[in-house]
Amino acid sequence: MVRKNNIKQIAILILGDIIALNLGLFLAAAIKFYNGIEFHASSYPQFFVVFNIVWFLLVWFSKGYIILRTDSIPSRVWKVVGLLILHGMIISSLWVSVKAYYYSREFLFLSYAFLVPLLVSWRIALVSVLRVYRKHGMNYRNIVVYGYGPIATELVAFLRLHSEYGYKFQGYFDNKQESNQIKGSYRDLRSYVNANKIDEIYCCLPYVNYSHIRELIDFGDESLVKIKLLTDFRGFSSKGIELQRYEHIPVLSVISTPLDDWKNRFLKRGFDILFSLFVIVFIFSWLYPIIAVWIKLDSKGSVLFKQKRTGQNNDDFYCYKFRTMQVNNDSDSLQATRGDSRVTKIGNFLRKSSIDELPQFFNVLIGNMSVIGPRPHMLKHTEEYAKKVEKFMARHFVKPGITGLAQAKGFRGETKHVRQMQNRVKLDRFYVDNWSMWLDIKIIFLTIISMAKNNENAF
Repeated sequence: MVRKNNIKQIAILILGDIIALNLGLFLAAAIKFYNGIEFHASSYPQFFVVFNIVWFLLVWFSKGYIILRTDSIPSRVWKVVGLLILHGMIISSLWVSVKAYYYSREFLFLSYAFLVPLLVSWRIALVSVLRVYRKHGMNYRNIVVYGYGPIATELVAFLRLHSEYGYKFQGYFDNKQESNQIKGSYRDLRSYVNANKIDEIYCCLPYVNYSHIRELIDFGDESLVKIKLLTDFRGFSSKGIELQRYEHIPVLSVISTPLDDWKNRFLKRGFDILFSLFVIVFIFSWLYPIIAVWIKLDSKGSVLFKQKRTGQNNDDFYCYKFRTMQVNNDSDSLQATRGDSRVTKIGNFLRKSSIDELPQFFNVLIGNMSVIGPRPHMLKHTEEYAKKVEKFMARHFVKPGITGLAQAKGFRGETKHVRQMQNRVKLDRFYVDNWSMWLDIKIIFLTIISMAKNNENAF
């Protein structure tokens, strides 16, 4: 039997990261400093060293070099992307703190532009090779299951279906002989494990004597056999489970949404900061003066319009937009309608093109909005629809967004009927329950396509 060698895998991962990191840096340097003069005459080699050290410390302390056999490829990809976002934030902070403004920002941008595909491709390639290797009967682990029942048989069926994970099931053990697949009772388990070089014992808690669990854990420590515990949470299949500790007391907490997980919140927040900074620096900075002049020439009033809206956890906040209406007393209670006389000429263009939403990237940067999320409603509408639409308030488990799944699917503009809001809320709740970074990116592209089609509901 070929046993998994974590040290070898970590060494291979580190070697691959070194190659990918420095290849990305050299490619960026080759493009930015094609004549080589500025690069060799400066302190860029020291930058390379710091860049590498920060990456390896970050990955090591986040346990990024541990590859679980059952990790999905998308989860591995997003972990790498999340680490790169955090790495970029650390490098940027160091760059500002030591006032290293002599380093080229274009070089830094090019480095990450190369690193994302290089590191992601490397990690995908490694996981794919390991899966093919295991599927052909190598680098596998022998397992047995203690406790026979539905959850135990589901586990075995799953592992047999996914041979690429490299698990070989050797049999069930249970004091009740309910199946011919049961090799023996609890008394037979230890001798079987020792005689057959078993790597892992899965204990199904609903079907076993709890006094045996402590004994098996001690046995696993002595015999270098991993003990894993299963309990029946199939009724919570759409939820996540997080282990918390109240000092010495373990508590399993049901995670209502993916964004209850701090790692997901951190990844989403990192993306929000980088994306909003990009829009503010490269788009808003030059577009704002143009739009401001147009608004001022078109009607009296301020350039920006702010309104209290409902945010995460039902907390209200000021949402910013370009002003698109004549100053009026109904803005906090009356929704815009088709042909609304309050809308100015420039306002009509801004609303149809969604340019009026651009100032909300400052809301994103501040932290009371996200790039993607359910659209925030004015306070009166939140109070009104909470009484009429089932589970309307569930959409406030996450931060509101500049755009969301409902908007990407074409649900924009006026909501004359409760049914229209129900359809939006269904999509909002789907987003809250099924968030992923990939879904956010997909919504961004769908929103761009919707804007390009000049959605008739935008007015």
